[in-house]
Amino acid sequence: MSVASLFGFSAPADVKIQLTDTDEHQRKTFEVAIQRTQPREKIPLYFDREPVRGKVSVKVGQGKRLEHNGIRVECVGSIVIFNDSSQSKEFLCLSQELAAPGEVLQPTMDFEFRNVEKQYECYYGINVQLRYFVRVIVARRMGNLVKELDILVRSYHPPKEAIPHSIKMEVGIEDCLHIEFEYNKSTYHLKDVIVGKIFFLLVRIKIKHMELCIVRRETTGFAPNTYNESETVSKFEIMDGAPVRGEVIPIRLFLGGYDLTPTFRDVNKRFSVRYYLNLVLYDEENRRYYKQQEIFLYRLPEDDGLPKDVEGTNGDAD
Repeated sequence: MSVASLFGFSAPADVKIQLTDTDEHQRKTFEVAIQRTQPREKIPLYFDREPVRGKVSVKVGQGKRLEHNGIRVECVGSIVIFNDSSQSKEFLCLSQELAAPGEVLQPTMDFEFRNVEKQYECYYGINVQLRYFVRVIVARRMGNLVKELDILVRSYHPPKEAIPHSIKMEVGIEDCLHIEFEYNKSTYHLKDVIVGKIFFLLVRIKIKHMELCIVRRETTGFAPNTYNESETVSKFEIMDGAPVRGEVIPIRLFLGGYDLTPTFRDVNKRFSVRYYLNLVLYDEENRRYYKQQEIFLYRLPEDDGLPKDVEGTNGDAD
């Protein structure tokens, strides 16, 4: 027996949420770390305008009664900014009443939210989190019972830029170093391959090694009070040793092995997530020379093992 139960502080009822259409439609699930410090959870994938259906069960211990001030279920979309709660927002909240005030008489109750607008993709970051979830609230005078169950929403839209263009960059120190970088394009899907070349045109300092990094940057808040949080998603060593003038080093970086998301720009006017290619050179005295270039990432249905027209066949038919 737990200490809470011993002193009568345990929950007066066990509230559970079950989504009823997860097996029926062979719904795809993905393992996601909603909280970065917690293990990954399997979450079912839903699409924009698709209904969310399920059952809520409220089980009271044998021989016990539970009086309440109403039971309701909500379908919620929320953005949480961890370092500034004033910027957090529930941008979606649909509600249905399951039971009027009284005593729990019906242990299982059905719910259905039709044509649910899910315009944003879920994101679980360092400083910001965008979630969709079903929330059940059993209103009580002594404190509400609340239960939540997450659903996963992803968007599969190619970028508007019809013609991808290559990236060319230069790093130089007058009379010491002149390097040119060329990447095949600036827009990539999440299972794509970054292909490029590095040209050493002038080398008069002793380069020890060079690496290519993918950096993710979260931006929250409103100008001029914006807050940036960056993390290095990957480090890929592309050279170990001193290059010589005229040397060309090929680059081939497969994105599928990294935990990436699409690029998000000004989501609900709350946050953005951008990705950068960061090329870093180290000399023998461990001095760093680097150049950074933004790239645009997007998600294809094939990236998640889905058919190309998946969103066109999963809308709400009701």
